[in-house]
Amino acid sequence: MKILKFVALVASVSFLPFAAHAEDAAADAGAAADAEGGAIIVTGARGQVQRSVADSPVPVDVIGPQELKSTGRTGLKEILGNIIPSLTMPALGGGGTSASVRPISIRGLSGDYVLVLVNGKRRHTTSLINNLSRISGGSTPVDIDLIPTSGVGRIEVLRDGAAAQYGSDAISGVINVILDDSATGGDLSLTGGSLYSKGGELAQVSASYGTRLGDDGGFVRFALEAKYHDRAKSSAEPIPYIYPLVNGQPDPREASADHLIAGGYGRSNRDKIVNTSYNAELPLGEDTTLYSFSTLSYRDIKDARGASVAAATGFGGQANTQGASVLPQIYPGGFQAYRRIKEWDYQAALGVRTALAGWDFDLSTSYGKDNVELGAENTLNPSLGPTSPTDFFMGRQKQDLWVTNLDVSRAYDIGLAKPLNVAFGAEYRWERFQNIAGEPDSYRDGGYVIPVDDTPFGQLYGGRSPSPGLVSFTGTSPADETSLSRNNLAAYLDLSTDVTPGWFVGVAGRFEHYSDSAGDTFSAKASTRIELAPGLALRGGVNTGFRAPSLAQTGFSTTQNTVTVIGDERVLTVSKFLPVNSAAAQALGASPLKPEKSLNFTAGVTYESGPLRLTIDAYQIRIDDRIVKTEFLGTASNGGAAIKSILEANGVDDVDSAQFFTNAIDTRTRGVDVVGEYTLDTSAAGTFRLSAAYSYNKTKILHVIDNPPELSDLNVTLFGRQAQRDLVAATPRSKVVLTTNWSSSPVRALVRATRYGEYTESSNVAASDRTFGARWIADAEIGYQLTEALDLSVGANNLFDTYPEKNGAVAFDGSGLYGGFAPFGLSGGFYYARVGLKF
Repeated sequence: MKILKFVALVASVSFLPFAAHAEDAAADAGAAADAEGGAIIVTGARGQVQRSVADSPVPVDVIGPQELKSTGRTGLKEILGNIIPSLTMPALGGGGTSASVRPISIRGLSGDYVLVLVNGKRRHTTSLINNLSRISGGSTPVDIDLIPTSGVGRIEVLRDGAAAQYGSDAISGVINVILDDSATGGDLSLTGGSLYSKGGELAQVSASYGTRLGDDGGFVRFALEAKYHDRAKSSAEPIPYIYPLVNGQPDPREASADHLIAGGYGRSNRDKIVNTSYNAELPLGEDTTLYSFSTLSYRDIKDARGASVAAATGFGGQANTQGASVLPQIYPGGFQAYRRIKEWDYQAALGVRTALAGWDFDLSTSYGKDNVELGAENTLNPSLGPTSPTDFFMGRQKQDLWVTNLDVSRAYDIGLAKPLNVAFGAEYRWERFQNIAGEPDSYRDGGYVIPVDDTPFGQLYGGRSPSPGLVSFTGTSPADETSLSRNNLAAYLDLSTDVTPGWFVGVAGRFEHYSDSAGDTFSAKASTRIELAPGLALRGGVNTGFRAPSLAQTGFSTTQNTVTVIGDERVLTVSKFLPVNSAAAQALGASPLKPEKSLNFTAGVTYESGPLRLTIDAYQIRIDDRIVKTEFLGTASNGGAAIKSILEANGVDDVDSAQFFTNAIDTRTRGVDVVGEYTLDTSAAGTFRLSAAYSYNKTKILHVIDNPPELSDLNVTLFGRQAQRDLVAATPRSKVVLTTNWSSSPVRALVRATRYGEYTESSNVAASDRTFGARWIADAEIGYQLTEALDLSVGANNLFDTYPEKNGAVAFDGSGLYGGFAPFGLSGGFYYARVGLKF
């Protein structure tokens, strides 16, 4: 009956068809701690003998619920970016969906190289490929913003390669989001806030509630997070004239026109998110526990990052790259296009842990899905003429992941200081990526020709045929549709022990077989920790890893109207992104993508004495065969007519250029992470928790492949200057985070100062590079415990309303005033208040 009740509960609250897989058998360790060693960790530590943060052979950070809540941020990306020194996000990574769902960078590498787990179980990736992003371009990482913060018990961040333990993606580290397992009680939080001078109002409700299941320690805990965050006012400069001059004087319509043309420059999103989760366990006997968890999210984004065109006659009456696409019959005063993203995302897990003959078993299965509907509003397909619709369904992208795991472990006493931990297991994984066509009007060529007449628009553009497809965005056509799937089989072995009371040694190996071009891979890891004196230890290791190409990178295809910067000139082009298995891509030298391979070294020293803890860890990550986007092949400066002839011969007509993914480069990233923590308890002044963290990394390109034979006789650059510079200089190499957390009941306060190092927004020509200097950003929060149940807080992110340095050159529409890559945003300070209630 217990099992039936538990399964009924899972079915009633998840609304999901499948349930989950296990990557780690020790997730029930929770927030357990011992007096000497600190918090018990479960990430990177398999087997029956538990390890703490203090005696871990690799660096692991544990972020608790209070620290997550006191940042004032409202999504896990921004929260972790505020806390973890090596994690950054550009304000505007680029166009396309990456302008709406911001890509992340960890240790100078894209989010593709970090594995995300929930309760130790592999999380599915997003279906939204960052194909137009300059930072982390082409990545398809896990979107952690779709996990409710209110449902999180703690987050463990392993800062080392772990592919030998967990498989693909765990090159730069692992983020393990462990859901709250509090069996009873509830909490409710209301947050409201706004940017200091640019609006962007926020309203958020967070809640969680737990109750017991049965009489043997079972529980279920639910969490809900609902957020509305409005877009900010533009950070662009207004342009002087919208309409042509009349007899040398401004047009009278200028008085009522909106001269802030780049409406999406800054915080461009209006987003609504509802995240939910549950976490449940039900003991079935002394040694057996049934468990399940799930997350379910809905997100609705309205993004103004599309091109905004002020008037059909062009800015100030001058012809521009987009003017011919703006029909005055529909938008006589110009328009701001909006991208719409409506997204359903879920993961569900079901498993059982048991013990038999001294062995611990964990059998589980997991299913996750990201389903995105892409749309556009307030735009047009000018090739349809004045009858063009203004709202469009652009297509759908889906990503599925189903994983089944068996993890087995046991401790053997072999006469050493501690038992030998033996852990092994097997995994089956199935995944699928789908790119589904939108409505025909979002991509077709209607054949409209602009008439020649005596209007300013007719004089400028008469006789031209506007580009097919939408202005600002492009719908997915049937030719771009794809559905790819693959299977994966894996097996691993993990051995570890303390050879002597102060010497830990661990080794692990993992074999994986993919049914597609990723083929077979093997990863290995060795780690050690040597205690030199009480509290003082050396640690380090070496590991090989890999990242299998995502299915989206293999099969993604789109035709896009885009503005390409060639030198200092902005040129409107129609470009085709080709799947690597297409005839056109292969004619240009594309080949099936193979896994990226890594070799990691890490070495560090740790010191812990009473209230003081200090860790210093240096690392090197070499990645061979990294997957990157090619340049636009076929532009006047990159292959020209010869490339277009190849495309036309392989069925790709009416485009100016083409791109595809390829294993093109080898890189080496070197860096160091320093973390110091000190707690000072005073009877008179309260408790001070002081921390300082420093991260530095530098990436170097070691090798770029030669042009394939198909392009060897052409004047073609496969991976050019700007793309190379974006890889090594677009994010700050250094970041410092200084935090003071003070509490003296009933008052508490937090002050955090973060220094972001300089970064460069590069161009195809060195003279147009722009380096932005370092900036200090201050955050603060003060809270008051009004009663045992009621808590009040006020705070500010970017307290002093700091902006990046101003750019030397501003685009024709007024954007680019502060560049686009600032890791702390382009919209200034944000101020908020929060009310918390426990029950």
